[in-house]
Order: sequence, then C-alpha cells, then structure tokens
Amino acid sequence: MFRNYLKTAFRNLIKSKFYTSINIIGLAVGLATCLLILLYVLDELSYDKYNVKADRIYRVNNEIKFGNNYMDLAVSAALQGSTMAREMPEVEQYTRIRWYGSFLVKKGNENVQEGRVGFADSTLFDVFTLPVIEGNPKTALKEYHSLVITETIAKKYFNSTGVVGKTMLINDTGNYKITAVIKDIPKQSHFNFDFFVPMIENRGSNDDNWLSENWNTYILLKQNADVKQVEAQLNPFMDKHIGPQLKSIINQSLDDFKKSGGFIRANLTPLTAIHLHSNKTAELDGNGNAEFVYIFSAIALLILIIACVNFMNLSTARSSNRAKEVGVRKVLGSLKIGLVGQFLTESFLICFIALVFSILMSWLLLPYFNELAGKDINNTALFHPGMLLWLVVLMLTVGLLAGSYPAFFLSSFQPIDVLKGRLAGGFKRSWLRSSLVVFQFIISIVLIFGTVVIYSQLKYIHNKDIGFDRNQVITVNYSNALGDRASTFKNELLQISGVQDATMSGFLPVNFNRNTNSYFTSTALDPSTGMSMQSWTVDENYVPTLNIKILQGRNFSPQFLTDSTGIIINEAAAKFLGEKDLLNKKLYTMNDINTRVLKEFHIVGIMKNFNFSSLRDVVSPLALFLGKDNGNISVRIHSTDIPGVIAQMKKKWKAISPSQPFDYSFMDEDFNKLYATEQRTGQIFITFAILAIVIACLGLFGLITYAAEQRVKEIGIRKVLGANVANIVSMISRDFLKLIFVASFIAFPLAWWSMNKWLQDFAYRINISWWAFAVAGVITLLIALLTISFQAVKAATANPVNSLRTE
Repeated sequence: MFRNYLKTAFRNLIKSKFYTSINIIGLAVGLATCLLILLYVLDELSYDKYNVKADRIYRVNNEIKFGNNYMDLAVSAALQGSTMAREMPEVEQYTRIRWYGSFLVKKGNENVQEGRVGFADSTLFDVFTLPVIEGNPKTALKEYHSLVITETIAKKYFNSTGVVGKTMLINDTGNYKITAVIKDIPKQSHFNFDFFVPMIENRGSNDDNWLSENWNTYILLKQNADVKQVEAQLNPFMDKHIGPQLKSIINQSLDDFKKSGGFIRANLTPLTAIHLHSNKTAELDGNGNAEFVYIFSAIALLILIIACVNFMNLSTARSSNRAKEVGVRKVLGSLKIGLVGQFLTESFLICFIALVFSILMSWLLLPYFNELAGKDINNTALFHPGMLLWLVVLMLTVGLLAGSYPAFFLSSFQPIDVLKGRLAGGFKRSWLRSSLVVFQFIISIVLIFGTVVIYSQLKYIHNKDIGFDRNQVITVNYSNALGDRASTFKNELLQISGVQDATMSGFLPVNFNRNTNSYFTSTALDPSTGMSMQSWTVDENYVPTLNIKILQGRNFSPQFLTDSTGIIINEAAAKFLGEKDLLNKKLYTMNDINTRVLKEFHIVGIMKNFNFSSLRDVVSPLALFLGKDNGNISVRIHSTDIPGVIAQMKKKWKAISPSQPFDYSFMDEDFNKLYATEQRTGQIFITFAILAIVIACLGLFGLITYAAEQRVKEIGIRKVLGANVANIVSMISRDFLKLIFVASFIAFPLAWWSMNKWLQDFAYRINISWWAFAVAGVITLLIALLTISFQAVKAATANPVNSLRTE
C-alpha cells in the first residue's frame, strides 16, 4: 500500500512541477533558516557545559548600594571564596580568576604581545575541567614565576607541547617556568585565557578588605548539596564579615547603614547561566544575550510557519484539480483513511526533498552565517547523530502540520458533489486561506518594521554626540612596555607633521580599563553623602586631545602645582553633588583602609558627560585625576596622509624600543567594537526579514498564478467585452491587496510593542516615528505588488482566443 502511495505521490508532484517547486523551495529555505538558527542557539546554550562539574559550580557576585550609588558586580572580596569554603559545609572548593592584562613574551629577537593572560588560584583545576596535557595540575599554580599555557601557545613558541620545565622571558624582566600545558579552552566558555599566572603574584590576593571587590570567585558545591541553603546563608555571612569593617571606616553600625537604605549583599549565578543571563560589572569577557536567542528562535519558527502556510494554501487552493480524483477514488471504494494516507505521503515526500536541499543549503551558507553571527560553528555539526535525529523529527512534524489540513480537507469531498460539478474550487470562498495569507504578511511586516527600527537605533548610536571626538584619533596600545621612556615617545610623536595633540593614559572611553572608588563630601564619610565614582588618571593633554568640553572651571595645567590634588568631574557627578557652585569644593576618599588615612581632592572643573560604557547604560559619575599612567598613548592627527603618519610613529617607536611590537588602533573602530553584538543582531535581523518576505512572496506568487488560471475564461470574456489590461490587473490584485492592508492593521501594534520593548534596554534611544510604520508598509506593499503584478499582467495580456476557443 505504501509503495502505491509513494508511486502516486511522485506522479502527482511531477505532474504539477511549478507548484511542487514553489513548495519545495519555500520549505527548503524555511528549514535551512531553522537549521542555521538552531546551530546558533545550541552553540549559545552550550557555554561552559564542557565542565564535568558544571551543575555544581556557581559564581559569587556582590551587590552594593551605598548612598545613591548602586553596583551589581560579577566580582567579590579577596577572601570571600576561601571563607565560604571554610565556614559553609556545602562548599567543597573555591577558586578565583582575575584579568592580568597583557605582557610581552620573547620569541627569538622579538617581543610578542600576548593579551589573554589571567591570574588563577592553584585550585583552578579542582573546579574547572581544563585537561592537562603535561604537568601536575595540583602544583602548577602554587609557586611564584610559574606559567600554565595552552596547547596553541606551546606550539607557537616551542613547536611542541612537551615544554614543562622550560622558561619564557616575560616583559624583558623575568623568566617564568612553564609548569603545565593544557588543552585550548573551548570557545564556548565565559573566560578564555592563553596564560595563567599564580594568584599569589597579585599583591591584593590575600587582602582582608571585604569592601574591595576585584576577584571573580567560583565555588564548587558538594554532591547533593542544596544551593538554596547556601543562598540562605549568604547575607548573614556577609553581615558577619562586613559589619566590623564598615564600623571602622564610616563610623556607622551595620544596622544604621541598612536603615539609611544601604546594603552589601552576595548572590550566586550558576556557571551555565553566566553567558546568557549575566550582564554585571566586571565580567571576565563579553557575554551573550538570552533575549537574542529567544528572538532568533521565534524568527526561525515564524519563517518555518510561513513556509508551511504556503504549502497548505497552495494545496487547498488547488483542491478543484484533485476533486474529481477524490470522487472517483471514493466511488471505487477508497476509504477516507486511505485518501488521507495518500495526501500525507505527498506532504512527507515534499518535506523530505526540501530537507535534503535545506541541509545542502545550510552546509554551503554556514561559513557566511558564521561571519554574520560572529560564530565558529563547524560543518560537522550538521551531521551529528543528535542533529540528524532532530532533523528527522522536524521533517515529520512539518510534514504532518503542513499536510494534515489539505489531507483532511481534500479527503472530505463528497463524490456526488464532485462528479456533478457542484464543488466550487474557486479562490474566493476560503476564509482560512485568506487568514493564512494575512498571518504570513503580519509576520513579514513585523520583521520589516523591526529591521527599520534596529537600523535606525544603530545609526543613532553611530552618529550620537557621545561627548568626545573619536574620529582622527590613533591609539598606541601597550605603551607601558616602554616604561619610563613612554613620556619621551609621546613627546617625539608631537614632532611629527600631522600630529595635532597627544595624551598618555590607560583610561579611555573605548576600552575596559576602569577604576571605581567612593568619595564623600565630608571627613565624617557619611554614607548618605557618599558617591561611587570612576577615577581615571590622565595628563593635562587628555581633555584637548579627545575634544572633551569643559562646562565650568578649567582643564589641568602644569602652572598650577595644586592640580596634583585637583579633579575634573562630569555632569553626572555634579548632579549627584547637587550644589550650584562646585568649583574648589572638597571631596574625600579613604587612602588606607587600615589606618583610616583620608585623601583630600578639590574640584577644578566640570566637563560635559561623555559615554564610557554602552549606550544601554546611563552615564555615571566620573572624575579625572592628574597623574602618570602610561598604559596607552592617544594621538589626534590632522593629515590626509594617515599611512605616512603611522609609518613615522612606528619608526620613532622602533628607535626607542626595537624589540617591542608596535600596536595601534583607530579609536572610532574601537568604539564600534563596543556595539559589535548590536551590529550583528541588526544584520541577522535584516537577513531573516528578507528571507521571510521571499518565502511569503513565493506563496503569494503561487496563489496569484492559480487564481489567474481559475479565472482564465472570465478574463477572456471581460477582454472581449472591452476590459483593458489595467482593469484585469486591478480585478486580480484587489483581493490580495485587501489582505495585505488587513495584515498591516494587525501587524503595526504588534511591531510597535515588540520594538519599543527592545529599545527599553538602551538608556539612549530613538523614538519610534510614524515614518517607520510608513516605510514598513510601503516596502511590504511594493514587494507584494511586484509579485502580484507580474502574474496579473501576464494573465491580462494573454490572447482571449486561446481561453475561449473551446466554448
């Protein structure tokens, strides 16, 4: 029986090549889109799951409210993890990781800049699954001047992984002994270092200051431990250790501190939730966004639904072509179940062919998708047994959903009605088919509207006045490698023709070097007057080089010796302080927590706010301090020969330090990298919106073609009676255009709600204007008109003799 179904199905599909092609292409594109997004989603969901003990690992976070300041931190105090392991019976082990930054590694006669270096405790391997190729994980990070390196780094410098015991010269100052070589950390990890240095080399790693949070701390719970019991102990645990220190620093009891609205709390984040569900201050690396995973999953599902709707629409629209076949089969004794089986076989066959094409399309498009989504998914993932099983289930599900309605609809025809010609197969009477067309275009309009809004927001981010001028600025990175010669290099740069100004500071709005401290308006350190503020060390050229506007007061100047304790605050800090005349006002901070020695500063200027984090965040208080920080040198140039200026900069660098690599970047490009995720999201959204429109129009093209075929004699009679091409096109197009207008009416409120919700994540955002609705509507209408008109004009210009000669 099945063999007969299959043979008949092939005959029917070959007989209707045009409609079969539309169905297969639509389903193939839909399935390919689904498949690519599925690979993306699975990759995002797989982060940190390579750890064998992932279900028992949690990161310890701190949450602080101090005065009117609030901080949600991915870091904790230095001794917080070890104390939890000692005092909480549920905790089996702890470990800490902290960014080291970068260092120079000697390779031959050259120094190579390595940027992915981290401090780690010797317990790192007890918590995380980092397979050791060579060395002893128990002792690898216990001694000073030890190094744990990855397999790639070992091969890069030694062409071998058997390098334990060998040394690497770091920063031209000291030899570090390699104590272990580990396999490369998987890309699906929320941290990815090439080098680990022992935590004991970090001077503050044993600091008993519970009010200084700088360490990413992880705990490993014992088997069958209840995480809720651990979380219940956290706040009493924090009160116990913070209370005495709080009293000594601000002369206020913990109870009074809480009554004033302040708190210092701890909470836990499951390891596997960090990548998608954590966006705290001081994350080890840029994380993903669960919202994007949900959005892309929904888009994949909607595009697949559009493809299924096409199949259902074309199958039911062509019901009259199959009606006599159904009538004859029933007269000859076929049961309804047999007819349903026949039509479902056709559906599954189309889905199988579409699936084969979709796998081929996915395989070909995966490299481009990787580039678009910023991923590195291997083609072999398409042929993983689990993926193939999922594809079979998907094929069967789509085949059943897309084929069930046509199967039951066609098999329900009464033979007497069919054979007497009383069954109308026309297009107009199917309210379900009209509803499905409306549904298709609702999805398409929402996606087009979303694309317009996302593009507008990204353009707004790119063009917004962010408070400093990032254009025509070149940043020389890692200038701290020059040591005391960095100032000499900066002065040498100023001699180059085309260099307008230069500043030396590791604190830039476009990097992640940050330093937060608390400041008070009185020596009493009253929490109600406390302000958490970014504290950046800069030179007197920082403000003019970045074109930061001074609103009140002045910039730093070597002529004022008192500027060593002077600060320039931004508008956000000035607003917090709330006074009109803030120039020369004094602020105090704790210089030494143990001796309670205070340091006094005075305000010499107020600058315009500038964005130094994502535009998702409101600009927070920031102060510039005059001092020496040779982390980077930023140069403003005014020249048409930028390559020539860079060449001269490199020449002067090599003259001072021949063995050090010269590394530079453009500040505007560094700024754009901060929004790479949003840029990729916009590009993916645009791509999927185009696919949705293509699939919807493919179905619309099939329907308009069939509608024209059904009315070919009517069109012929109308032309004989004097109707022109415009009249015929209008007649054929009218019903479809009505459906698109209905879809627009429903889609616009949905689109506005969804995109307005997305925009709420940005502190600085566009307002959705009326023209966004107009653009989405016009684009949809034009595409639909183009699709409809092609076939409508073809039908209207056909010779009526050909359609009426049999009458």
